[in-house]
Amino acid sequence: LAFRLPPNICQCRSFSSAALNIKMPEKKPFQRLPQDLVPSNYSLRLKPDLKTFTFEGYEDISVEVKNATNTVVLNSADIKVSKVEYAAGGQAVTEGIDVSYAPDDETVTFKFPEELKPGSGTLKVTFTGELNDKMKGFYRSKYSSPDGEERYAAVTQFESTDARRSFPCWDEPAVKATFDVTLVVPKDRVALSNMPVKSDEPLKGDDAWRTVTYEQTPIMSTYLLAYIIGEYDYVEDKDEDGVTVRVYTPVGKKEQGQFALEVAVKTLPFYKKYFNIAYPLPKIDLIALADFAAGAMENWGLVTYRETALLIDPRNSSSAARQWVALVVGHELAHQWFGNLVTMEWWTHLWLNE
Repeated sequence: LAFRLPPNICQCRSFSSAALNIKMPEKKPFQRLPQDLVPSNYSLRLKPDLKTFTFEGYEDISVEVKNATNTVVLNSADIKVSKVEYAAGGQAVTEGIDVSYAPDDETVTFKFPEELKPGSGTLKVTFTGELNDKMKGFYRSKYSSPDGEERYAAVTQFESTDARRSFPCWDEPAVKATFDVTLVVPKDRVALSNMPVKSDEPLKGDDAWRTVTYEQTPIMSTYLLAYIIGEYDYVEDKDEDGVTVRVYTPVGKKEQGQFALEVAVKTLPFYKKYFNIAYPLPKIDLIALADFAAGAMENWGLVTYRETALLIDPRNSSSAARQWVALVVGHELAHQWFGNLVTMEWWTHLWLNE
């Protein structure tokens, strides 16, 4: 429907910046990251501290140098890089590497003393960051324990451009890679990522922590990576194709995840038949988070939800609440195909996912 406002409503005078003698800042031209190097795999290790709200990180990025260059530009925001190395052909560059930041562009630039030659290599980066309170990137989520104590989890929300707040990366949807994630976490916390656990061992030299390593992900965009460290209960089932489905809930509320579990177990096989493509991961987790800005987020294999979009009290929740949870669960699971398996080339096409 088209309509016109009465002429006496919203009639505002417009003033030019010149008339008001305001000097407008010069608009910088938009630029994507250079593609002289492209990643094929990130081997990522993170150790979050839930008391100081910081994290330590290290990554080995397998790259292909397409064009000889001595400059590498990655997306990075609120990350402090402490060490950079590049190794190729049995030789390593470890000295004389200049690190500079462009906070407004959310990039970090590594300038090497000599050109990196075309071919395969490994870019190694050591860094630290903050578990922020902005509900984006790698952030802290406050919750109450069953006895009422205030506690924090470390969780992620990377869409659209916040993976760069967790690790330096090519944070563009078309620049896909595989990910090998390792989390060093307190021994009494649940630790989740996109893929099933590969190994879970005490941290050498400090048994208050443990090292959890996950299977390698499919080739995917950075914004779909996820990891969560906190206290959760879960309910579990398998769909008719043997995919393990879990719904993680706040401690003591796992019965409130049962309805979403039933929906998910029925929905995954439906989409497999509808798209004629099997769900490619061996598991999928759905988790309710205490502090979460979006309604839900379709991270491949680890879907995050606002509590009201996932939890149903079997005794007190209304039919409308059940319909809402079923809709959101169905929507996010559909994203495992369109969005995750097939991804828009740039953020301006994000609406195609939805």
